[in-house]
Amino acid sequence: MLFNFRNKNQEMPHSTNKELILGIMVGTTGISLLLLWYHKVCKPRTAMNLPKFLSLGNAFDLVTSQDEMQNDQGKAVIYQGRQRQILEKLNELLTNMEELREEIRILKETIPKLEECVCGELGGKTAAHRISPQHRTRKRRLAAGQSSGTSNSSEETESEGGYITASTDTEEQSFPVRKALNNSVEELNLDALLQKADNLRMDESKKMESFELLCDHKEKFRDEIEFIWRLARAYGDMYDLSTNTEEKKHYANIGKTLGEKAVTRAPMNGHCHLWYAVLCGYVSEFEGLQNKVNYGYCFKEHLDKAIQLLPAEPFLYYLNGRYCYAVSKLSWIEKKMAATLFGKIPTSTIQEALQNFLKAEELHPGFSKSNYMYLSKCYRDLKQTENAMKFHDLAEQFPCITKEDKNAEEEMKKISIALKK
Repeated sequence: MLFNFRNKNQEMPHSTNKELILGIMVGTTGISLLLLWYHKVCKPRTAMNLPKFLSLGNAFDLVTSQDEMQNDQGKAVIYQGRQRQILEKLNELLTNMEELREEIRILKETIPKLEECVCGELGGKTAAHRISPQHRTRKRRLAAGQSSGTSNSSEETESEGGYITASTDTEEQSFPVRKALNNSVEELNLDALLQKADNLRMDESKKMESFELLCDHKEKFRDEIEFIWRLARAYGDMYDLSTNTEEKKHYANIGKTLGEKAVTRAPMNGHCHLWYAVLCGYVSEFEGLQNKVNYGYCFKEHLDKAIQLLPAEPFLYYLNGRYCYAVSKLSWIEKKMAATLFGKIPTSTIQEALQNFLKAEELHPGFSKSNYMYLSKCYRDLKQTENAMKFHDLAEQFPCITKEDKNAEEEMKKISIALKK
């Protein structure tokens, strides 16, 4: 009995072990199948989703970078636009200041003559004050044309520019100045005419007569280069003599047109380049900032060409010195505006201006009162007081004959005050 009991106890653990082993094998198989299912199903999905997530992140970064770049470009465009608006406003301001300065200058010239003008009005001398010097000269010459018996209230006359205009007896002070029909014009050949015009021009009081002489012969010699540049020069003289703004503009524009014609036909003639440059400078006085700069480049281009062709002409170095001096005195804002609006800007120094004025003096000692005045200004700016006083004293010894001499005299007063400080 006991034996049998022991046998039963020994048989139970054996069967239990078999069941346990069988359960472990089944469990292992299940886990293996589970792992196999995980690797074949779940893991590939994970591997596929990760790159997609990364690509989405890259796309998001790309869009963000593009947005940032567009924002930066937009800000730059807005900044440039605002900068250009500011420069345009500054240009308008400078133009208005120039116009105001010109009006003040005209007022300064007019006010001292106001009393004389009022007295003339009250005394019935209105016409005498309204007629400019060139009109009075024309009026004297008109008498010869009127002696033919013509008494019409209006007549066709030719202006200096070669145009036919209608004028009346009451338009003695009208613009442009009329050129009377002169029936007694002296017939001259080209050489004699040019010689006579040059001789007359040497006298400041006869520059107008020289101008009229050339005008009387312009139909006959209008295609002669030596005549054309002299006529352009004569229009420049009339610009200097005139006190009326509209007349000055008229003379400057016609003279520039003639100068351009001369340069085109005779590009190797230094006098053509010289007077075309001068007339460009005169025309620029009536232009805004942009055209002033453009005419400034034109002036310098033809002035340099004239110096190459006429290296012994002192007037050219005097003009070049004035150009260099003016450029060296440009303010920072003027330089900045020119550089922004035109991409380039002329540069020069006081030293360059000084060398040009000295060259004019070397070629022609005592060239002009104005040249001595600029020499004094250059040495003053360079802090060379002794030399500044030397040329100041030389300038004061010159008489005041031309309008330029009178302007130099006014500048000398300012220089004298500065040198005494």
